Amino acid sequence: MAKRSTNVVPLAAIKPVQFGDALSERYLSYALSTIMARSLPDVRDGLKPVHRRLLYAMRQLRLDPNSAFKKSARVVGDVIGQYHPHGDQSIYDALVRLAQEFAARYPLIEGQGNFGNIDGDNPAAMRYTEARLTEVAEALLAGIDENAVDFRPNYDGSTEEPIVLPGGFPNLLANGAAGIAVGMACSIPPHNAGELCDALLHLIKTPNARIDTLVDLVKGPDFPTGGILVEPRDAIVEAYKTGRGAFRLRAKWEKEELPRGQYRIIVTEIPYQVQKGKLIERIAEIINAKKLPILEDVRDESADDVRIVLEPRTGQVPAELLMEQLFRQTDLEIRFPLNLNVLDKDNTPRVMDLREALQAFLDHRREVLVRRSTFRLAEIERRLEILDGYLIAYLNLDKLIKIIREEDEPKPKMIKAFKLTDLQAEAILNMRLRALRRLEEFEIKGEHKKLTAERRDLKALLKDEKLQWGKIGDEVQETKRKFGGKTPLGRRRTELADAPAEVEHAVEDFVEREPVTIVCSDKGWIRAAKGHLDDRAAGELKYKEGDGPRFAVHAQSTDKILVFGTNGRFYTLGCDKLPSARGHGEPIRLMIELGNEQDIVTLEVLKGGRKFLVASDAGRGFIVPEDEVVAQTKNGRQVLNLADKEKAQAFAVVPEGADSIAALSEGRKLLIFPMEQVPEMGRGRGVTLQKSKNDRLSDAQAFRIADGLPWANRVIPAGELKFWRGERAQAGRMPEKGWPRAKRFKD
Repeated sequence: MAKRSTNVVPLAAIKPVQFGDALSERYLSYALSTIMARSLPDVRDGLKPVHRRLLYAMRQLRLDPNSAFKKSARVVGDVIGQYHPHGDQSIYDALVRLAQEFAARYPLIEGQGNFGNIDGDNPAAMRYTEARLTEVAEALLAGIDENAVDFRPNYDGSTEEPIVLPGGFPNLLANGAAGIAVGMACSIPPHNAGELCDALLHLIKTPNARIDTLVDLVKGPDFPTGGILVEPRDAIVEAYKTGRGAFRLRAKWEKEELPRGQYRIIVTEIPYQVQKGKLIERIAEIINAKKLPILEDVRDESADDVRIVLEPRTGQVPAELLMEQLFRQTDLEIRFPLNLNVLDKDNTPRVMDLREALQAFLDHRREVLVRRSTFRLAEIERRLEILDGYLIAYLNLDKLIKIIREEDEPKPKMIKAFKLTDLQAEAILNMRLRALRRLEEFEIKGEHKKLTAERRDLKALLKDEKLQWGKIGDEVQETKRKFGGKTPLGRRRTELADAPAEVEHAVEDFVEREPVTIVCSDKGWIRAAKGHLDDRAAGELKYKEGDGPRFAVHAQSTDKILVFGTNGRFYTLGCDKLPSARGHGEPIRLMIELGNEQDIVTLEVLKGGRKFLVASDAGRGFIVPEDEVVAQTKNGRQVLNLADKEKAQAFAVVPEGADSIAALSEGRKLLIFPMEQVPEMGRGRGVTLQKSKNDRLSDAQAFRIADGLPWANRVIPAGELKFWRGERAQAGRMPEKGWPRAKRFKD
């Protein structure tokens, strides 16, 4: 029988703590780890740990710009095994981004193979792609073997890794960075290295330079995908002063003229981090949804460069107006955020302004310069000591050979005989015989003289801060020469432009309008026929057996139609979405949520600003503004509330100057009363217009009493209406003989 484990924690080792304190302590540790290890870059080299470890591992693999490529899987394996024990996919994603020319303004890795594209397609697997360092990465690593930076043990203590790179290139602002941590985030756009070098040189000469002056040199972000920066200069200066802001970036486009006054628009550059494939999908969705009627088609004709073709529906639309609409509705215009939240040299996260970020880079370069100079000085001192020993050996070569041949321990004898140091004696003993022929006094003295002069210069450099800044200025000038504006890599890609002016015309002014007739049949089939048809022509359209025209409304192809149902709801339909009159149309019930037992009271073209009179067959109604009945959904908008077994019966447009309302019952009783007795409401049951025990309201309309009552095909003069005028909620009286017998005012 197996023994039970006796590994029990003694009670004395258990310490009671408050749960909140324990949780806070552990969450704080997690937050700090996230901030420093994943999210915020170091202000000195502009890198996060995974990127720094990638570059260092590739240097250890000797993947310099002039060497052969190696598989990305080999690089990722070394990074995982020695420095970054995390998922291989996350490391490979970081490697890929450093190699993508559309993602990194100055790529740190040169890739060979499929590293993805601007369409958003994924790169090939790491076993297929190859990589090596670029000259920019080489500049970041320059001097790392010369005690330029501190090292720390790796995760398992088997080797060491750099805490920060020497950073001979202003990578933080040149390539930018992005990340999000617990409670803070970072977003830095890329900039032009040549402009940054100009600002650094100015800052060396004028340490207290104003940010306005620096912005004259660093004019704004410079994105790898180009585009046009249309942010006002005042906003750019304010963003760099506070370290927070946003930059308005637009796609670059040009107008290509075509015959017969037509044209098309060619988009040649798109905003940074916008996937071309998704952008084109979005434009296609807008076209299909008819949200931009003036745009007819979009095509992707891109090869190595970006070429998105936009076809307008007509050449009458100004290209600027079309693009303004696309800028508003798509990612052809974005706002790229600036949040200069970084880790300073003490690993403290803080938001810096432009001058602080540039000065932090310069301070780091000065520290690197001092450390490298001190390291070089120590190497020179050691070499000079060895050369002095070689000179003694050259002058006493025969005696030295005799001592070495005859003595069992020649080193102490040599030190005593020729007053050598331990280092000199060791160097002489380690010398190969073939070197004796090169051991000439002239060569030794020449090297000695050269190193002595270099030592003198280094000592002067280490003592004089002015000389140090001069040396740093020379390094910045060299960086500008290699990566600045005169090189293909250094040419500014993002153009600077003034903020766009307001568009003078609305897009609707250029939409082609065609006259249409909206025809709805007795059985509720609706369609749109071209042209304004009269009643006879509308009746000659094809209908299903037993069906015929009920409503025929004249409209324009760009209009919207209001549908008022017997359920008291208003619905909105676009004329451009109605079926053609070539067939029978479609049931209107498929377009709006109209109940099975409900019908349509009327169709009306939406114009805006008018007022409607609505009423139920129970005789209750009110006046409602047109703007309050527009519905954006298929369910419509409930305006007239109804009791059980009631239905909406009357609808009329209130004409200008109307002062009276006429109500007509099913029993042909007519009542005319002042319109001021009917309230204006947005929704409700309203008030009683006409009251009768066994009668129902058939129709109601508003009119101007002085103009007479329009009824069917005639107008009854005002002088003949005196007998039927009364107060709201009365029953009314039967019409005169000879008056229209229709139960609705408009047939």
